[in-house]
Amino acid sequence: MSEIERAVAALRRGGLVAFPTETVYGLGADASDPGALHHLYAVKRRPLDHPVIVHVGARADLGDYALAVPELAGRLAAAFWPGPLTLVLRRRPDRIAPAATGGRATVGLRVPAHPLALALLDAFDGAIAAPSANRFGKVSPTTADHVRADLGSDVDVVLDGGPCRVGVESTIVDLTGAEPAVLRVGGVPAERLEAVVGRPLEHRTAGEVAAPGTLASHYAPRARVEVVARGDVEASIAAHRAAGHRVALLALGAPVVDGTLVLESPRDVEEYARVLYARLRQADEEGVDVVVAVPPPDGGLGRAVADRLRRAAAG
Repeated sequence: MSEIERAVAALRRGGLVAFPTETVYGLGADASDPGALHHLYAVKRRPLDHPVIVHVGARADLGDYALAVPELAGRLAAAFWPGPLTLVLRRRPDRIAPAATGGRATVGLRVPAHPLALALLDAFDGAIAAPSANRFGKVSPTTADHVRADLGSDVDVVLDGGPCRVGVESTIVDLTGAEPAVLRVGGVPAERLEAVVGRPLEHRTAGEVAAPGTLASHYAPRARVEVVARGDVEASIAAHRAAGHRVALLALGAPVVDGTLVLESPRDVEEYARVLYARLRQADEEGVDVVVAVPPPDGGLGRAVADRLRRAAAG
């Protein structure tokens, strides 16, 4: 039996499967099976009112899983799927169990851009509810080893597709209101969305429990994260070292500061997004007390990286 066949069999008997996407690794359960979904929430230690994203295959029709699909949904799907964009639509109750959406009438749908995820969805021939494959509120996994370290035997099958190429979660756009709105910044920058929509988009990204990953505190390592401007790096590090803390620095082109662990510097914003969670995990592995982090320039993926750093710092 192939790994995909093992994963499909696990899903069909109500089990959990971790699989790679282009953003982060997901922890998947059959989106139509309430028992499997309750098990998923229990393993994640996720509040039952906090919805998860539902992944569908490349051949899926939005009308199979959503009601009253607006024309804009089709345009955005055509432009960005497969890819790191989640569309919030009215849920079809006969296809998506309420447990996947915190009991809401809406559901976040996306088609992931990873060949292993697409092969799994094609073989399963159904929708897979999949938040990130880690305990709730902690650092998302971008390798199979991260999943195994976080969840161990709580997962029936872990599909290893290598490191994730985007590294931050999908952008979430709500299409259920009078006007589209961004609920979470992520792998598709707002500038690209607005080019398709034809106008600026409202952002409702603060504490909207209707969307995953938008609590004030999220994506947090054990180490404390402090977000600072580049000009404040040395003063921040000096203050933490004076307090007896072991300090790490994360920044584009990070300067060398005596006595400080400089986490390998990303070369550009895209690499910053790709390695962000791995660097936060490295800080924990090194026994760091405080990560001093300089966000990248705003705009594009930089906005998503800064968002994740800010939420990690609130942990």
